[in-house]
Amino acid sequence: MSHIFSVGDYLVERLSELGIDELFGVPGDYNLQFLDSVIAHPRLKWVGCSNELNAAYGADGYGRSKPAAALLTTFGVGELSALNGIAGSYAEYVPVIHIVGAPALNAQKRHELLHHSLGDGDFSHFPRMSAQITVAQALLTPENATREIDRVLGEALYARRPVYIQLPTDVASHQVSAPTRPLESRLPAVDKNSVEAFTRAATALLRSADSVSLLADFLADRFEVRDAVQQWVDDVPLPHATLLLGKGLLNERRATFCGTYAGKASGEPLRSVIEDADAVITLGVCFSDTVTSGFTQNIAQHKRIDLQPFSAQVGEQVFSHVPLSVSVDILHRLTAELAGFWKPAAIPDKTLPAPTETGLCQQAFWQEIQTFLQPGDILVVEQGTACFGAAQLNLPEGCDFIAQPLWGSIGFTLPAALGAQIANPDRRVVLIIGDGSAQLTVQALGAAIRYRLNSVIFIINNDGYTVERAIHGAEQRYNDIAQWQWTLLPQAFGATEPTLVERVTDVSELRQVMAKIDARPQLCWVEVVLPKMDVPPLLSAVTRALEAHNSSRE
Repeated sequence: MSHIFSVGDYLVERLSELGIDELFGVPGDYNLQFLDSVIAHPRLKWVGCSNELNAAYGADGYGRSKPAAALLTTFGVGELSALNGIAGSYAEYVPVIHIVGAPALNAQKRHELLHHSLGDGDFSHFPRMSAQITVAQALLTPENATREIDRVLGEALYARRPVYIQLPTDVASHQVSAPTRPLESRLPAVDKNSVEAFTRAATALLRSADSVSLLADFLADRFEVRDAVQQWVDDVPLPHATLLLGKGLLNERRATFCGTYAGKASGEPLRSVIEDADAVITLGVCFSDTVTSGFTQNIAQHKRIDLQPFSAQVGEQVFSHVPLSVSVDILHRLTAELAGFWKPAAIPDKTLPAPTETGLCQQAFWQEIQTFLQPGDILVVEQGTACFGAAQLNLPEGCDFIAQPLWGSIGFTLPAALGAQIANPDRRVVLIIGDGSAQLTVQALGAAIRYRLNSVIFIINNDGYTVERAIHGAEQRYNDIAQWQWTLLPQAFGATEPTLVERVTDVSELRQVMAKIDARPQLCWVEVVLPKMDVPPLLSAVTRALEAHNSSRE
């Protein structure tokens, strides 16, 4: 590139500097000038998607294993289609840079009644909408473009949440100087006095305890202390578990890993290890309804040490400006010194229970998935029977887990798996998604075929919205869906390369297909027929809690 280039070139260069190698999106007439900069860049690759929602989901899946992700849409119609995906990234702390190609500044100043607008000459409607689900916004002009780009990218990395950049067509082509310095990283504030006070309070609680447990969640991963936490539990014999949002955060094959905690729906040994300890360290947790079986966690505040991204708490005492990297290091040291004084915990048996019925049922399916998974896989599971069935798995070492139990937008995982596979081309991505969810975003299969991805996709065909049936209206027709011929879809979406397409109705067929999958890397599309009303035990507990909560008048 030349030393003098456009705002579009500058933005692309900064994205690449962040470690973003792919840009997801849909072209539109207001973003084509910027797309020329993308295509001309030597490293950043364009990933064209069938619609903006799928592009947003794809960027989210990508951003869960990269420093950040980037999404490109056009003004109005495109950006609004992507907002559901951006909201999920905001809720679950995924830094997605949403770039919106917009009309030229002069056209906006003249309040022209342009296509993709609301026809009122006001071009500020959509940035205001996005401001609710992004941590920073920039409306670029020739005067502020480079400064604002650097500011919002820094905010995305600091807060681990989406940002919004509106890039008018004439600003995209405006000439600016190339960046001469690396993008500045904003580090969390650390207050020495607060750190010392936190250390004293944590020491006092841990010294008074006869038993201590650790409950970790997804924010430990988002705020980049995952390796430090793993080293901590490797060094210190501390019984530990994760919540469903944070499943896969830690090595589940370690002797002191106790399972996936879900409040009252946890097995009794797991519940006791976490809740009955004299001191409980909660690390990056978010106690939402679906991961706690309706807020049934029972961890007394007076015995809790809570570590959050920018603060820590011991009992009722809150210590600001104590970021996770600092608090984890302090507790690693303290627990190493004191662990010898604590009673050893009874670690639960993590073996999956045997199926209670014959044939291919939910429990039999998850038994086979347990055997099928390999170290280093990325398991992506849709909210519903897939997510709550996978909660009971004991993941192989190095196996990552992607789900969306907080935002819970059905259909998320098919394009998210595409994004995860593009971010990790040398790893196997295994997606498990229900038939109802897949109907929302099945166009992502076309992108998987187009980009020659070798993901493994299991479609659970249980005849409709089984998760909704379990909550309410088991036989109501609003939980029914159209019956698709699932095995015909890969061909309809353009599959010409070798693609494994199968339909299985019993355990022996499933095992045979899994053997074929293991034998050769290729795109695999497997329809798994399961009983209509069969749900994993954890989902039964969660749906009962949700139904009671939704029906409550209090």
